[in-house]
Amino acid sequence: MGYGANVADAYHQAGIYTGRILKGEKPADLPVQAPTKYELVLNLKTAKALGLEVPPMLLARADEVIE
Repeated sequence: MGYGANVADAYHQAGIYTGRILKGEKPADLPVQAPTKYELVLNLKTAKALGLEVPPMLLARADEVIE
């Protein structure tokens, strides 16, 4: 199981930030960016190998399930 920032969204935000700098804004004047989207990924194959049972509610909330 992994829970963390959505990588695609992070790259998108970095592009926007870079665009603002290229348009003339000073990097020191820009706010600190934090991730806005997080995702939950479950690996059922590994859970089964470890003898763990994943609750159905957790499976329903997962953004990605690896089988």
